[in-house]
Amino acid sequence: MDITLDKKDSNLASIKVKLNEGDYQSKVDEKIKDYSKKAQIKGFRPGKVPQGVIQKMYGKSILIEEINHIVGHAIQDYIRDNELKILGEPLPNQQNIDSTDWENQAEFEFEYNIGLVDDFSVALDKKVKVTSYEIQVDDKVVAETMENVRTQFGKMTNPEVSEAGDILFGTFTQADSDFSHDTTLDPSELTAANAKKFVGKKKGDSIKVDLGKLYKDTSKQAAQLGKTADEIEGMDLKFDFEVKNVNRKELADIDQELFDKTFGPDVVKSEDEFKAKIIETVSQNYVRETDAWLNKTIQDELIKKTKISLPDEFLKDWLKLSGEGKVTDADIAKEYDIYADQLRWNLISGQVAKDNEIKPEHDDIKAATQKMIEAQFMGSGLGQFGDQMDSFVENYLQGENGQNYMKMAEQVQQEKVLDFVKENIEIKSKKVSLDKFKEIVGA
Repeated sequence: MDITLDKKDSNLASIKVKLNEGDYQSKVDEKIKDYSKKAQIKGFRPGKVPQGVIQKMYGKSILIEEINHIVGHAIQDYIRDNELKILGEPLPNQQNIDSTDWENQAEFEFEYNIGLVDDFSVALDKKVKVTSYEIQVDDKVVAETMENVRTQFGKMTNPEVSEAGDILFGTFTQADSDFSHDTTLDPSELTAANAKKFVGKKKGDSIKVDLGKLYKDTSKQAAQLGKTADEIEGMDLKFDFEVKNVNRKELADIDQELFDKTFGPDVVKSEDEFKAKIIETVSQNYVRETDAWLNKTIQDELIKKTKISLPDEFLKDWLKLSGEGKVTDADIAKEYDIYADQLRWNLISGQVAKDNEIKPEHDDIKAATQKMIEAQFMGSGLGQFGDQMDSFVENYLQGENGQNYMKMAEQVQQEKVLDFVKENIEIKSKKVSLDKFKEIVGA
């Protein structure tokens, strides 16, 4: 067997494998012999099928299977032994395979293309500058949050006449058809001009509605009619909407009942404490948002400053092949840049971890897993589980044949890398309003 590397570029190469008869024939003969002992073929006793019959019936498929096995292992061993840093998986030269004469050839040559990681270095110094934002919890935010909480825990009433902010329940009909569909219509989702049509209405009133003008989104138009977007294609979207009921959410009183429903029994006991707890909670939520944005900013900045050349065409071919028919050229054209940047960040993160001996320790992985499980319990309203937590953590980390452990280890390493990066670059802190932060992130 002869294996050679043909480097076509700094990030693209091919591995060529040449086999002669001595490399594979003994294994093929052994497999044919084994088949002859196990095959059950009409006219022959079990275990007594002549090898010549097996050769004639299965020889070609056995040959292909054994050569593929030998070549596959040879390539993986070559990559490992030569410490090649590859991207994706080796891709066979299909034209080379298609031209192979399995019936008559004794010697074979196969070529596999591989994508390589070009040499690069990551510069972590004060020349890398990013901004960390701190969202100020101003009076406007506190007032909006309090109103949202009071709305959430408010009581539903049914006034006779609708006002701005009320939700109407009614029936869509068309004069020239037997179509009829009950639905709920929320004017707050409409433009101010369209929302006015639903103010001052009472049970029994009929409103002329053109869904095509009320909603730009076709799926929203369809949902109001209990149909899919395909089903309403070409359909007349002008209807009569008969009001059946007016629904209004009355704001909850600012009292102990609201305090308890929002934060739990007796956590806060006055309006001032309620406001303070809202500020604390909102601030914590904002910190998660700003931290996530800071991490993204750091990644984007390092991707921009670290020159990593990728074998784009190879990776596109590999993505399409590994998608097993589910990934189209259009999908790749649309998503490739996102994939390439994520790949670059993974390479950068891995290089930083290697250069600085950053590794996820077992205790760190357990702590991160516990934190994740606790968040899930709290989000589901299940509370704390005390001594059972260790069992939950161990069961999770052992799940999915160890994949959960690897996933958490990768997450912990990413966090450690980002923490290390933050210590070595320049991060400027800036206070902004919520509206300004939304503008910055494009929300």
